[in-house]
Amino acid sequence: MDQIEIVSYEEKYLADFKRLGYEWLEKYVRVEPEDVKILNAPKEIILDNGGFIFFAKYKQELVGTVSLIRVDEQTFELAKLAVTEKYKGLKIGNLLMETAIQTAKKHQATKIILYTDHKLPTALLLYQKFGFEEIPIVNNKYLDSDIMMSLPLDEY
Repeated sequence: MDQIEIVSYEEKYLADFKRLGYEWLEKYVRVEPEDVKILNAPKEIILDNGGFIFFAKYKQELVGTVSLIRVDEQTFELAKLAVTEKYKGLKIGNLLMETAIQTAKKHQATKIILYTDHKLPTALLLYQKFGFEEIPIVNNKYLDSDIMMSLPLDEY
């Protein structure tokens, strides 16, 4: 893991953001209109609204990503968490999750929410490992998501 570096989004990483997002979506669920919007305009949708995008860099290659989309003053949505197949098993998802959680806390968020799907047991286990718990679904903008989870940051 000491070879893995976490870097913040730069415009030069747009193609990598799209590649990682589409790779993951096409393999596990489906690409929805909301995904296309976010993947094609991350600066406008995520960054310009107070959010963050991080990448895991391994041997000079961007191999994973995670986004924090600002929902309101106290809340971020964890989104677009993806690790390319070739590098699964290196705990890159854990490192991206830790980075997202610490960033949300640093920016005075009190909770992180996420939307996911019961068809993704590995992702569900990762979220549960970090303390996310299932809550009733509200404001779901994703067609395939059937689970909403929340992580209260005051417990972190």
